[in-house]
Amino acid sequence: MTMTGRKAYHVGNIPTARERSVTSPMDTLKQQLTSLLQFRPLWQAAFVVSVLAIGFLATTDSPHAIPSSSNDKVNHLIAFLELTILTRLAWPELRPIWFAPALLGFGLGIELIQATLPYREFSLADLAADGAGIAIGLLPWPGIRNTGKPDLRNSPESL
Repeated sequence: MTMTGRKAYHVGNIPTARERSVTSPMDTLKQQLTSLLQFRPLWQAAFVVSVLAIGFLATTDSPHAIPSSSNDKVNHLIAFLELTILTRLAWPELRPIWFAPALLGFGLGIELIQATLPYREFSLADLAADGAGIAIGLLPWPGIRNTGKPDLRNSPESL
């Protein structure tokens, strides 16, 4: 804007210094969300808790009702989707070529343990659902980018 007397008018789309210095509530929210998404210790702790919870739930013969889908394959898909997203947030510098097989190995480990339990059984379909969850977790998601390298994609405007 250019001021002539008391009237202001726009010159192209160039904001004045005053307009640039005012931060909107949406910009503040975007900055806070970006900071949260880049706070790796939170996501690393969530990953560890999730691995422990999934390992426990997959091997327990719990008499208590656990809220879940009636379809076991959906439970597997959601669990490994979550683990994949948490891995991407906790260790953004890791390439999928390294962590996807590790997550699938975790799923295989669970199935091998279940094969030895009298109240569980080994299931290739469960392992396939784990793989589907990992594949969906590797898709592009808003806000999940390679935060290990500073670039324009990590700016609040990219959310």
